[in-house]
Amino acid sequence: MNMQVTQGVQPPPPPNRLEEMQLPVVMMRDILLKTIFRKNLNLVSELCVAICLPRAVTQELIDMAREQKLLEATGTLNANSGGEMGYQLTDAGKSRALDALSQSEYFGAMPVPLAVYREQVQRQSIRNIQVTRDQLTNAMGHLVLPNSLLDHLGPAVSAGRSILMYGPPGNGKSSISNGIRDAMGDKIYVPRAIEYAGQVITVYDPIVHSKAEQEVDDPNSLRRRRSYDARYVRCERPTVITGGELSLDMLDLVYNPTARTYQAPLQLKSTGGIFIVDDLGRQAEPPQSLVNRWIVPLEESKDILALQSGEKFEVPFDTLVIFSTNFHPNEIFDNAALRRIFFKIKIDGPCQEDFLKIFAMVARKKQMPLEEAALVHLLKKKYPTIDNIYANYQPIFLIDQMIAICEFEGIPYQMSPELIDRAWANMFVKQEEILH
Repeated sequence: MNMQVTQGVQPPPPPNRLEEMQLPVVMMRDILLKTIFRKNLNLVSELCVAICLPRAVTQELIDMAREQKLLEATGTLNANSGGEMGYQLTDAGKSRALDALSQSEYFGAMPVPLAVYREQVQRQSIRNIQVTRDQLTNAMGHLVLPNSLLDHLGPAVSAGRSILMYGPPGNGKSSISNGIRDAMGDKIYVPRAIEYAGQVITVYDPIVHSKAEQEVDDPNSLRRRRSYDARYVRCERPTVITGGELSLDMLDLVYNPTARTYQAPLQLKSTGGIFIVDDLGRQAEPPQSLVNRWIVPLEESKDILALQSGEKFEVPFDTLVIFSTNFHPNEIFDNAALRRIFFKIKIDGPCQEDFLKIFAMVARKKQMPLEEAALVHLLKKKYPTIDNIYANYQPIFLIDQMIAICEFEGIPYQMSPELIDRAWANMFVKQEEILH
């Protein structure tokens, strides 16, 4: 039975007044001064865009800086300014901006207080998503998967809990992980930066986050689309994929001693989305250590990070963690770790019927004509030599090999028993001793 899909994510409301910001006033004023100094801006309209605040709130900040003799009005500028009043730093303002920059190089978008960000995480939680069978099937459309696998995957994705996928290599564990991401069609709001205890932690990362296309207001519509807090970027649900390079220190805050700011660790950047640990067991850290690091976040939906000072604080942990490994779980985890991973799903190689479906699908896509004698040779002569164990990667591998041979020999794309033999020879390396 299909489950109902949840409505779109509620956007973060923009602040209307300075007192709604819940940030230290001095911090906001200093970010304004640093932004004017670094970007050489004069107009309120430019500053609104630079610090990502509504005009009324930006004007309140400017008025406060003027009262403190840190900014002064320059009078109406040229016609290009649209008659806007211009502002510039006073000598005291420049001195304050330089002093503030020596404490932290951060300028630009005003950060979102951690407590306010927590509220938005709740509004767009990965656990609010209900993925239907149709959505999952469509997202996996390029894969040939048994129905029983979708029976297990569907509830796991909808629960938003941790998943361990295990099984022999080359059977699409990584592709399935990406398909899960594609099934989550909605958008979320990622803060450019968050603030905790006066420290700025940048979160939005163009490498991790895919900015969504802006929704355009329909001038004929009676209902105008609600604006949202510009300190956030509207994005696809993020996907962080790590492999053998993952180490425990990549899950800590990254401190930049020159800029005196922090960058969010990978799991915080993946909030509201998916964190894929691919090839678990290939990292320098033992798998047990990596999973131990996730135990508190997985069980309590919160993570604990530390500042340079040693002060520890909690951040939301709202991520679907997918562990993918070629090892049997019992080889790399103890029972306590396995108990904490909510869903364990074995990804096996295809049966002969599914293998042939994949082979035919790949051949059609790559414009390779199917040849019965070649297929019979493959199934009757070749696969018995490896105990008829099929893998999802093999059709692509064999067909690409035959295409390369045909192009080298200058003949039209074709398959034959001889070409199957030549392709097969590159798929496996014969066990033999090499004399040095």
